[in-house]
Amino acid sequence: MPTSEVLSASLEDYLEAIYHIVRKKQAARAKDIVQRLGVKNSSVTAAMRVLADKGLINYAPHDVITLTAKGKRISEGVVRRHEALRDFFVKVLSMEAELADKVACSMEHALPAKILVRLTQFVKFVERRPDCLEEFHREEG
Repeated sequence: MPTSEVLSASLEDYLEAIYHIVRKKQAARAKDIVQRLGVKNSSVTAAMRVLADKGLINYAPHDVITLTAKGKRISEGVVRRHEALRDFFVKVLSMEAELADKVACSMEHALPAKILVRLTQFVKFVERRPDCLEEFHREEG
């Protein structure tokens, strides 16, 4: 994505919310996004206009919201980063799922692709070698 189209963390959160809602319901409505993100209707409307102007969603006031192909690709990247971080926090660091999810949400916006790949590889490595994790956790206490 060209630098002129880099999305803010907030807009990435909106895209991620739309992605999850669309996966569940095939389309999103503003009220679904309000509910999922805990934001005001006016904030959703403003964000939808920006995302539509960037060609990331199909949006018209009082209608359903869907992702364009480009929006789906970008939102899938955000979701991948989120899941990789959450998996690392839960599977490797043994954090509580709720806290891991919250921290992953705040960090996912800054995770470069190269680090995402390495983080994912590390989690898979540790899953194949539970003895490494046991030793790590023994050293904690």
